[in-house]
This record gives sequence, structure tokens and C-alpha cells, in this order.
Amino acid sequence: MKNRNFNKKCAMLVALFAILSFTVQAQTALPTNTDTQTETQPVVRFGYLSYDQALKGMKAYVAAQEQLQQQRAAYEAEAKRVEDEFNQKYEAFLEGQSEFPRTILLKRQNELKELMQRNIDFKTQARQDLQTAEEEVLKPIRAKLNETLASIAREFGFALIINIDTNACPFIDPTMGKNIQELVTEYLNKK
Repeated sequence: MKNRNFNKKCAMLVALFAILSFTVQAQTALPTNTDTQTETQPVVRFGYLSYDQALKGMKAYVAAQEQLQQQRAAYEAEAKRVEDEFNQKYEAFLEGQSEFPRTILLKRQNELKELMQRNIDFKTQARQDLQTAEEEVLKPIRAKLNETLASIAREFGFALIINIDTNACPFIDPTMGKNIQELVTEYLNKK
């Protein structure tokens, strides 16, 4: 969802940039009087990069992924333990169901249903917890990357920086934009 909103914002920025470019071209195409004061049109400069590649290249990102993998492993181990417990109880139920009186049979069936529902609830909650943990762990890392991009934009006079992930910008004129992928990596490694 966040990625979709980001792509919409990127598309809107690209559209805005295209409109600005057309406006500048249209204004320069109009005949001008050379005797009057000549005005220079502002040049819109921009940088572009793969945000995901920059993010994944950060040392803090690698450490965060290791931390998240440990949490995933803990959840997977617990899910396996609970699944094994359910399987043992289910096998015992199958072995003894012909001998159980009706009341015990119904009680055991209900226990199995409850256990199965708790397992499903646990897996759902685990997925949500892992997603929340990932968002929280990546939040400061993304903030650092965004701060770095803002510093680069100010230093090089970029009006904007475009994320080229998901092929949102299939063509970028290199005379108007600058690939800042390596520059971002350099800046991040300095800090």
C-alpha cells in the first residue's frame, strides 16, 4: 500500500516535471524581441536512483534484516512446536475415537478445534507482529536515507530525486537528470 502511494507520488512528480519541461520549451519556442532584455529560463535538474538498492546497501539495513530473521526463526520454531503438539493430540484422538464414549469424543473434538483455531490465530498475529517489527526497524534507516537524499539534492541543486524502482520511469534523459546511485552509496559510507 505504501509502495503504491509512493509510486503515485513519483508519477505525479514526473508529470509535473514533464509539464514544466513543456512550458519551458513552449516559452523558448515563441519568437522573442532581441532588443529587449533576454530572460533565462530556470533549468529543472533532478537526480534518480533505485531507492531499494540504496536502502539494501546500507549497513544498518543488513543488521536490521539479521535481527528480523532471528525474530522470524523464533516465530517459526513456536509455530512448529504448536503444530507438532496438535498433530500428537490429533493422532491420539484418531487412535482412541472408536473407544471413547460420546461425551469424551465431543470434548476431544472441541479441544482439537480450539487448538487449531489458536494455531491459526497465532500465525496471523505472528505475521502482523513481524510486519510491524519490520516497519519499526526500517523507519530510522529510511529516515537516514531520506536525509542523505535531501542533502545531495540541496548540494547539487536538484529540484527532485526520482525513485526508478518498479520501472516507474522507463526513460530518463541523462542530459537533464543525474544518476546518483554511486553518490548516495559514497555519502552513506562516509557517515
